[in-house]
Amino acid sequence: MRRRGASAAAALLALALVAGGCSDEKPGLGLPSPAGQTPPPESPPPAAESAPGSAAAALARLCTEIEVAEDDEPVGRITPEVAEVADQVESVRGFGFEEEVGAEPVSAAEMSRRVSEAFSDQYPAAFYDRRSLAWTTIGVVPPGTDLREELLQLGEGGIVGYYDPATGALVYIASGDLGLTEAFTLAHELTHAIDDQRFDLSRLDPLAESCRDESFQAALGAVEGSAQFFGTLVLQRFPVPPTAGDLDGADLGVLREVPPFLVDQQLWPYNYGQAFMIALERRGGLDEVDRALRRFPVSTEQVMHPERYPNDLPTPLDIGPLSGWRDLDVMEVGEQWFRAMLKLRLDIPTAGAAAAGWDGGIYRAYRQGEDVAVAIRTVWDSARDADEFRRAIELWVDERDQDGIVRQGGDEVWVFFATNEVALAAVSTLS
Repeated sequence: MRRRGASAAAALLALALVAGGCSDEKPGLGLPSPAGQTPPPESPPPAAESAPGSAAAALARLCTEIEVAEDDEPVGRITPEVAEVADQVESVRGFGFEEEVGAEPVSAAEMSRRVSEAFSDQYPAAFYDRRSLAWTTIGVVPPGTDLREELLQLGEGGIVGYYDPATGALVYIASGDLGLTEAFTLAHELTHAIDDQRFDLSRLDPLAESCRDESFQAALGAVEGSAQFFGTLVLQRFPVPPTAGDLDGADLGVLREVPPFLVDQQLWPYNYGQAFMIALERRGGLDEVDRALRRFPVSTEQVMHPERYPNDLPTPLDIGPLSGWRDLDVMEVGEQWFRAMLKLRLDIPTAGAAAAGWDGGIYRAYRQGEDVAVAIRTVWDSARDADEFRRAIELWVDERDQDGIVRQGGDEVWVFFATNEVALAAVSTLS
């Protein structure tokens, strides 16, 4: 069964908005060295035991309700431009392709059409309707936000290429001449292809298929970080002539129209992932970079703090059922999610410092009629880190005079949100 998120794992995207390095972090560059072979991947730790009534059991039930169809994209063809960039990718990557990778150049309009056509399978409405209610209740997106529609808008305006490990398809927007954006897109996606042949990127699928959001985002940080890292090296070592044409099809204005929290969730694997790979390369050369593709990081914390990879593992947490309410959504939430949440209302240094002591997190959302309630449980590296997060999230709640309750006990912090005071009182009994 292919479930919610599986297609997202299969199609590794190049976004126009990251090609220019849009981020409040500006990573530098590393240098390549030889690569190794692929051992069997290690499985990341589960969020919690799947006992009846547990959050893990609710997550499995909500996730497996949804099936999506298999993708069936054409493989494409070898063109002189693709062959040239493939040679460049081999040069910076330190090893060669095991087989040729074809590519299909398309117009911006055709890319938008394909994204829209595939969307119903990749982003099933029932799942995202539930998550929309949970996220609006928490307050990370504005009331009335339809996450699925916002993601579609971002995809139609921002995707300039993708590689699908399931089919070997590499599709990219072509403008005629090989300009800067087009060259970077090809280098980015061909890095996905060469990494897939060596490290089997379909290993992302089990994480996506089981809705392991935090683990999947962490692994995606390594995969997209590799593509950003080596794609940038290609442009450095084989610069595109300044007179060449460039892509004129990506709508960067979409960033101003999509909720900032959602943009942050989509961009972070590229920006933080590249910084992660730079740090690993400086620590141990390409052997260390390859290690992260053999053994994916298991938390966004590990990607954001490379010194914590691979040994600092998250603490599994559980949240029980709420009597009289039915489950709406369950999600593992990591350091990156909380940082993005906090910086919506607090300054970036405060948000980053408050999220940095994360050691585990999960939310469970419930619904009763039109009422929605959310319980967030977190654990921190120390009671001091928990206190810093508690003070930050209290400021965050007060900033919008939002219905919320924050409770700390040692190194744990619980946060509760609801659509009204009665529901808030009910859900706050869970701590």
